[in-house]
Amino acid sequence: MSTLTPALRDSATMLRRNLLHARRYPSLTLNLLLTPVMLLLLFVYILGDTMSAGIGGGTPDRSAYIAYVVPGLLLMTIGSTTIGTAVSVSNDMTEGIIARFRTMAIHRPSVLIGHVLGSVLQCVASVVLVA
Repeated sequence: MSTLTPALRDSATMLRRNLLHARRYPSLTLNLLLTPVMLLLLFVYILGDTMSAGIGGGTPDRSAYIAYVVPGLLLMTIGSTTIGTAVSVSNDMTEGIIARFRTMAIHRPSVLIGHVLGSVLQCVASVVLVA
């Protein structure tokens, strides 16, 4: 048995743990998914006519404005997902679960790998929803 197999198994377990936390606290997941969508709707449909007037040389062009706004909102979505990962790692450290994992025979980086993979899945879902 290679050393890669236990590392993958432990990382998959930590990913499952992270996804169960996301399912257990749906308000955090909904906040992560709905905030970029709400900001997109706010900037395009409520503030869009006023803000797009400066892009096209006077006449409001909503399609040019959407092409201008969406990349920034996608980057903001990715950044907020990263912040969520940092907060969940911090919570794990302060609650003492990391100390418990250190006493167990698990692959050391698997906790962080599980958090990162869970964050990537949530980020992909948010970006797909915005796009």
